[in-house]
Amino acid sequence: MARLSDPITILKGVGPTKAKQFANLNIFTLGDLICHFPRGYEDRTQLITIDQLEADVPACFKAVVMNTPRTNRIRKGLDLTKVQIADHTARLTVTFFNNRFAAENLQYGKEYVFYGALSGDFGGYGMTNPVFEALDSPPVTTRRVLPIYPLTAGLTNAAILKAVRQALAVCDVPEEILPESVRRAFGILPAERAYYAIHEPTSMAEAEMAKKRLIFEEFFVFSAGLALLRASRAQKTVESYVNLNMQPFYASLPFALTGAQRRAIDEIVKDFRSGAPMNRLVQGDVGSGKTMVAAAAAYCAVGNGKQAALMAPTEILAEQHFSSLSRLFAPMGIRMALLTGSMTPKQKREVREALVSGTVDFAVGTHALLSDSTEFADLGLVITDEQHRFGVAQRSRLSAKGTDPHLLVMSATPIPRTLALLMYGDLEVSIINELPPGREPVDTFLVNESYRPRINAFIRKQVAEGHQCFVVCPAVEESEDLGMKSATVWAETLEKTVFPDLRIALLHGQMKAGEKEAAMASFARGEADVLVATTVIEVGVDVPNATLMVIEDADRFGLSQLHQLRGRVGRGGSKSFCILTSHNRNPDTLQRLKALCKTTDGFKIAEEDLKMRGPGDFFGSRQSGLPAFRVANLSMDLQTLKDAQAASARWIDTEGTADTPEGQALRSRIAVLFDRAEGTMN
Repeated sequence: MARLSDPITILKGVGPTKAKQFANLNIFTLGDLICHFPRGYEDRTQLITIDQLEADVPACFKAVVMNTPRTNRIRKGLDLTKVQIADHTARLTVTFFNNRFAAENLQYGKEYVFYGALSGDFGGYGMTNPVFEALDSPPVTTRRVLPIYPLTAGLTNAAILKAVRQALAVCDVPEEILPESVRRAFGILPAERAYYAIHEPTSMAEAEMAKKRLIFEEFFVFSAGLALLRASRAQKTVESYVNLNMQPFYASLPFALTGAQRRAIDEIVKDFRSGAPMNRLVQGDVGSGKTMVAAAAAYCAVGNGKQAALMAPTEILAEQHFSSLSRLFAPMGIRMALLTGSMTPKQKREVREALVSGTVDFAVGTHALLSDSTEFADLGLVITDEQHRFGVAQRSRLSAKGTDPHLLVMSATPIPRTLALLMYGDLEVSIINELPPGREPVDTFLVNESYRPRINAFIRKQVAEGHQCFVVCPAVEESEDLGMKSATVWAETLEKTVFPDLRIALLHGQMKAGEKEAAMASFARGEADVLVATTVIEVGVDVPNATLMVIEDADRFGLSQLHQLRGRVGRGGSKSFCILTSHNRNPDTLQRLKALCKTTDGFKIAEEDLKMRGPGDFFGSRQSGLPAFRVANLSMDLQTLKDAQAASARWIDTEGTADTPEGQALRSRIAVLFDRAEGTMN
């Protein structure tokens, strides 16, 4: 008996060339092949008669070959085989191109089962290149539910199906990992039946049952893994903080915190008191005041004799945090330092010496905080801003600079509750769902190109009133294929043709890091009236003077990303606006964009985005922190996700440490999943 870890080259017909083609689908072993699941199915079990065939609708039917197939050479490289077939209801002409198999195997007077689609018009109907099998042969491509696999160049569906069949014949399927109690409670197929049925279903209903099992299994493994991770962290103990009086901090603020901010701080203080390392996500819209929550956490950590570190994704954001927090903490005697990559070697050395000697209480910086030469005297709190920009490896490297420090992660990307449970299942979640007083919602409008003169006039009006504007384009450079505005060309057009009297600046992702930082800093200082940019500004500096955001070709962005971009304005005291432009007339697209105009609630927008586009839009494919699910679809299988999460939580409580075969297999599968996801999971 072969093993799941054996290479696919042990299968008949899979040589080096085929193996390379399979490798393009990340299939190297028999286990990979058995877990290469169909993307859909064609139900070829129902047989109809020829007179019931409909144009362009594939169907299965029985027919007798009425003449010997005739093959003609049309030109070099093109053979055409024609044959007449019939049943008791009608006759049909079938044509095959370059199909020697059909010419040699269709026998006059014999009955076959065909599968194909009728084509033609009132001038006459026919069928081109149907698949067929003799009525007395086993069903391979007809009279069955046929799985349709994801393909790659050189590999046909038939070739994959043939290889999968061989693998299932010579190899055991992956072992059972779901306890019988769970399978019974949720009507889940056993593993062996499910793995066979997903590839060789006897009916569409059985295919659905197999798919449900494998979706449930994926969610169960991931949820159980997160629960075990959380349990292992809960077993760690740290010294409880005793100085938990936050009143001096609140009294020092020039404004009152919102109820949501106070709730988040109370939850953090409770974590500090617990004696276990905190692992908490603070999630809230742009402008909801997450930085003040982080400041409160740092104040508490420093008040208990510990150091704190805040890591931001860009230098300009780090500088912004350092500037605002220094003003806040200087009167309290909390010593701060900034550490970024662009500082001189001497500046970096001085900061690092202060950190290791303990003469700095709170460090703010970028990836420079992660370098081996950065050490702390007693790091007690790690804060990361814009959580999805940092992989688990980076987060761990900063945490490793202390002894089980508390961890606080902040994200301005609202995530639907269901997705947050999956992505941050190992973290407690605090949600800030109120805006500070005085913050007005940004008015948002969707317009087409006919409004261009009015848009330009509105930009000019905002600048005349002393404000600044963002103009966001989906592309960096012009591309005829994409047919959308590029930042470089549009900036030049605005500067030379539309607003020759205004100061136009350009910012995009292909610029060097230093150039990007300089462009953004210059705009923040008011040295440009209009900043034309790509989504590189999505996480950027605070520019309170910017009151208008124009997003070109808005249909090219996801709702959550548009919401993030819109959050760049409305940060000062003046009324702010966001204008979305789009040529797209698709009703679904327009409905999606109108949803953004109706609400500024990031969580409602995120739920809408999840329904319409799936989870990838929140973070992009590689930064999502989500595992690469083979079968599960987060936007469609939410109920199964909830069921699996509930079941895995019960399993952890009752059987998590039991030495059962399922428990051993599940822990092994969890280890493989988390090892594979390292660097992408958050």
